[in-house]
Amino acid sequence: MTAKIGWWRAAVACTPCLPPEEPSMPLVFDHLVINNHFALEATRDLFAALGFTLTPESHHSLGSMNQLVMFNGHYLELIGLPRHGERIRQELLDSPRGIDGVVFRSTDAAATARQLREQGFTVQPVQHFSREVAADGERGEARFSTVRLAAGSFAAGRVYFCQHHTPEWVWRAPWLSHANGVAGIEALTVVSQNVEQEAQAWQQLGAPDPAFQLQLLTPSAWRDDSAGLVSVDESRPSQFTAIHFRGGNASMLIQAARNAGLPLHQRPGRLLIAMPAIHTLLEFRL
Repeated sequence: MTAKIGWWRAAVACTPCLPPEEPSMPLVFDHLVINNHFALEATRDLFAALGFTLTPESHHSLGSMNQLVMFNGHYLELIGLPRHGERIRQELLDSPRGIDGVVFRSTDAAATARQLREQGFTVQPVQHFSREVAADGERGEARFSTVRLAAGSFAAGRVYFCQHHTPEWVWRAPWLSHANGVAGIEALTVVSQNVEQEAQAWQQLGAPDPAFQLQLLTPSAWRDDSAGLVSVDESRPSQFTAIHFRGGNASMLIQAARNAGLPLHQRPGRLLIAMPAIHTLLEFRL
């Protein structure tokens, strides 16, 4: 079964479910997270080899570090753990490597937490943290407040909301263009053993962002859609598997993937590149 969620854009194929009630939480896509445990540098090097611009390495006050692939209004976060850090984020160690987080925007973290509770979700206490940023010869501090749903709320991975207090230290002009011509993230694929149940859970969360699509696939549909480049963990009921980018220079990306030894498959209008070490498929919609 393939589902491009009606809550996002289209009807759930072959699923006799009623239209969801009017959702109360407006959703604006903020970023996706790839968890790298102690191998952030290796993943960073692969994205750089594919022609993405990455921000300098930065360290969170929580005990993690990251580098970002920035686009207008959203981004991809490559997150990792320092090998000799005094603080280690256990939640990252407890999550598998690969895509493990989808994050929506909040303009008021406390209000978002209240609204999610009213919708029946269990949320963790609002978390405030920061990281130092070096950009354009200056140094500053990016500050955030996040509202995280309780672990296990979505079997595929972490879902949370982020309030940016200092967006000027996150979105910087030199970071927004990429040599490979990619213009942004437009979709995320979730592979689920129960697509209908998964769809209902996402529908409960809130109103869609028209610029971002969620695709739900069964394991068998995923094998066809991914050309077998990335397998799924059959022991997990649901998992994030693919990031779908808008645009890209196909010839450059193909050559870069071959140089890096990354499996690839080309179809009309689509280029698939796998990153097996982090169980992730990148799709470029050309």
